[in-house]
Amino acid sequence: MKIEYIRLKNFKAFKDVVMEDIPDMCVVVGANGSGKSTLFSVFGFLKDALMDNVQVALTKLGGSRGLQEVRSRNADGPIEIELKFREKPSSPLITYSLAIADENGRPVVDSEVLRYRRGSKGAPWKFLDFRRGKGTAVINEPDQVKDDTDLKREEQTLKSPDILAVKGLAQFKRFPAIMALGNLIENWHISDFHIQRARPEQEAGYAEHLSKEGENLSLVTEYLYNYHRATFDRIIDKMKRRVPGITEITAKTTEEGRVLLRFQDGAFEDPFLARYVSDGTIKMFAYLTLLYDPKPHPLLCVEEPENQLYPKLLEELAEEFRDYASRGGQVFVSTHSPDFLNAAELDEVFWLEKDNGYTNIRRARDDRQIKTYMDQGDKMGYLWKEGFFKGADPQ
Repeated sequence: MKIEYIRLKNFKAFKDVVMEDIPDMCVVVGANGSGKSTLFSVFGFLKDALMDNVQVALTKLGGSRGLQEVRSRNADGPIEIELKFREKPSSPLITYSLAIADENGRPVVDSEVLRYRRGSKGAPWKFLDFRRGKGTAVINEPDQVKDDTDLKREEQTLKSPDILAVKGLAQFKRFPAIMALGNLIENWHISDFHIQRARPEQEAGYAEHLSKEGENLSLVTEYLYNYHRATFDRIIDKMKRRVPGITEITAKTTEEGRVLLRFQDGAFEDPFLARYVSDGTIKMFAYLTLLYDPKPHPLLCVEEPENQLYPKLLEELAEEFRDYASRGGQVFVSTHSPDFLNAAELDEVFWLEKDNGYTNIRRARDDRQIKTYMDQGDKMGYLWKEGFFKGADPQ
């Protein structure tokens, strides 16, 4: 699935912004405090709200003040999030709209609507329409519906008005359109990789996908080695070419039931444990493990992947992200690195600009001067460093 459009209203620094025609790989730059982390937190917020409820998601994002902290300063209307996406390029455009208000000091889902647009003309069909815990959902398969009169709707009442209708209804096959959205949100991945979390040995177990912070890296390594050997070998081959000396990486289970991640340097007889190898080695291996997941995430968000990596590797890492996107998993990346940005294409880059306390989103391809320089062979990172991205100082 690919997100084509995002609108945020009253969401922290975003008073009212829109991102349109979003590419498969989206690179976001901006000065410190401009809102890069906030933009990515929208995805985490929706996932937390789906997995639990809106109250929990707001508390994770805004602390004890919850809604009051997440809502934009001096705003008194609801928080609004709108996404437009397609299941595949030939599929109808789907719009998911969510508005969160407060009622007696507690957050409630003021409205939650899922719409399909079958063509370029006519009003979109509502497959989900809920207000404060009550509403209707269509039970038809979208492809089987030829006319609005064919839609079969069921009325539903949720247990609480702070629960997303998508959360409950996505579990049932009779709500196929809603199930598709639920699967999208549930399976997207917001990476917050911590190198020190990935170093220690793990209790023996089973893990197919790298976790948000990467603490299960050794378990995923073991899984890939045992069940997806061709993928594992491909990752090792890329590590050999990018990290001098690395000849093998293995996960070994000790007699005590701990899984150790070991790196073999060809110059030495014994392998090094993960706790003794460089930060950059661990991070590059973790990213490759994430990017070559046999079941890739439909959406992958990574903040500042350049940290701890040698600048020369960043162009290759950008190509790895782009390749992941070309295989069907959309990628959002934020960066402070001109070296990483040099590998970005004109159509891929957005930048954030603070104006009167709120953040605007601008696009590199819409700036005539940047486009002209890029057409003449300049690179994005150099232009950013020279100050061509208004309000997005790279320092």
